[in-house]
Amino acid sequence: MFRFIVALLVFAGLVTDVQAQLKVGFAEADITPMLDAKKPVFMAGFGQNRKATGVHDKIMVRVIVLADGKRKVAFACADLVGLFHPSIERIRKELPDFVNVTVSSTHNHEGPDTMGLWGASPFASGVDREYLKRVEATIAETIQAAASNLHPANAFIGKVKAPELLRDSRRPEIKHDELVALRFENDQKKIMGVVVQFNNHPETLSSKNTELTADYVAGTVAEVREKQGCPVVYITGTVGGLMTSLGVPVKNAKGEELKDGTFEKADVYGRLIGKAANTAIDHAEAITLTPFVSRTQTILLPVDNKLYQLGWQLGVLNRDIYLWNDDPMPKEFIVAKNLQKPTALKSEVGYLQLGELGIAVIPGEIYPELVLSRVADPADANADFPDAPIEPGIYANIPAKHRMIIGLGNDEVGYILPRRSWDEMPPYTYGYTKAPYGEENSLGSRTGPIICEVFQKVAKGK
Repeated sequence: MFRFIVALLVFAGLVTDVQAQLKVGFAEADITPMLDAKKPVFMAGFGQNRKATGVHDKIMVRVIVLADGKRKVAFACADLVGLFHPSIERIRKELPDFVNVTVSSTHNHEGPDTMGLWGASPFASGVDREYLKRVEATIAETIQAAASNLHPANAFIGKVKAPELLRDSRRPEIKHDELVALRFENDQKKIMGVVVQFNNHPETLSSKNTELTADYVAGTVAEVREKQGCPVVYITGTVGGLMTSLGVPVKNAKGEELKDGTFEKADVYGRLIGKAANTAIDHAEAITLTPFVSRTQTILLPVDNKLYQLGWQLGVLNRDIYLWNDDPMPKEFIVAKNLQKPTALKSEVGYLQLGELGIAVIPGEIYPELVLSRVADPADANADFPDAPIEPGIYANIPAKHRMIIGLGNDEVGYILPRRSWDEMPPYTYGYTKAPYGEENSLGSRTGPIICEVFQKVAKGK
C-alpha cells in the first residue's frame, strides 16, 4: 500500500526525489602545455624562473558528473597548482544546465604556472594567457563529455586512515589523515569509476625538477586504475598546515630509502596512496547519493598581505580586487580602481549534500585544525592573536552521515589559518627562531575566521 501511495504522489509530481535514480559519467583530458623554445613554460610551486625542459607524465583534468533525476552536478580536478575564481566563473558560463560546477586543482607543484606567482622574476607573471584559455575550454568540454555519458549507478563509500603517508611541517602536529573513496557500480556490479580524496601537497619532486609531471598523483591514479580497471578522479582536500610528502619515509622494493626530488619516490609514494585507496574501495559500504542539495556563497576576503597587493598592482596576479568595507557578504561587490582604500578578493564557499554525503568546498589550502576542530586551546603565548575566538570547525558543521572536503575548490586564495596560530611578529611560537611558513602565502589573519563562519551558515542553510 505504501509503495502504491508513493507511486501516486510521484506521478502527481508531489514527491520528486523518493526514487531518484543516481546516474554518473566520467571523462578526462590532457592539458599538458606544449613546450616551445620561443615561449617558456614556467613551473609553479617553488621559486621563480623554473622553466620546463620536458614532460615526464601528462598534466590531466579528471571529471565526474552526477545526476539525480532532474539536477546535474560536476566535479573537475586538474593537475595544476590552482585556478582563480574568475576562471571558474568563465567555465560555468559554458555549463548553464548544471545546478553546481565545482572545479579544483590537486595543487601540483610540478606543473605550469596558472596563477602568476612563478614567472621569470617576482615582478613578472608566469601565466601563459592562451594556455589558460585552453585549460578553461578543455575543462568545460570535459564536463560536457562526462555529462553526455551518464549511466545509472549504485554508490559505495570507503575510508582509511593513512597517517604514515603524511608529514606535518608546522607545529602543532595535526594531520588530516583520512582518505575517502567513492566507488560506482552498474547493476551488474561492474565498476564504472572511482573518486579518491586525500590531503597532501603534490610536491615530492621538490624545487629542482624541470620536467612537467602530476607528481605523486600520477602514481596514485595509475595504481587505482590498474587494480580497479576504471576511470579515476583524484581530489585534493586539506593541505594547509603544512601537509607534505617531503620528508615522508618511503622505501622501494629493495628496502632502500628513497630521496625527495626523485621520480622513483614520487611514483612509489603515489602508489602507496593508491594501495590505501584500493583498500578503501574494496571495503566500501553502500551509500545513497540522492537527492542533491547545493549551496554556495560569494564572499569577500580582505587582502592584508602587502606582497599580494603589490602583485595585483604590477599585474602579476591577474584578477579583479574589490573594495573592502568590513563585510564579507556585501549587497554589492565594487571593483577597486587602486589600493588607496582597503581591498578584498571575491571568492566563494560551497556546500553540497549528495544524499548521505556532505561535501565542503573550500577556496584554498585550509589547515587541518580548522577542518577537524582542533585549534590550539590555549594558544601558544607567542602567537600574534592568542586570544582570538576559535573558528567553527568545518566537519563539525556538516549535517550528513559521511563527510568529504574539496580544497582549492573554485579558487586558490592561499593558506587558511586559525587566527590563533597567526605568527608574523617575534617572539615566535613553539620556539621557532624565525616566522613559520604559511603567513607569507595567506591573504591575512582574517581569512580563516571568515571562511569558517560563512561555511557554518552555508552548510546549515542560513
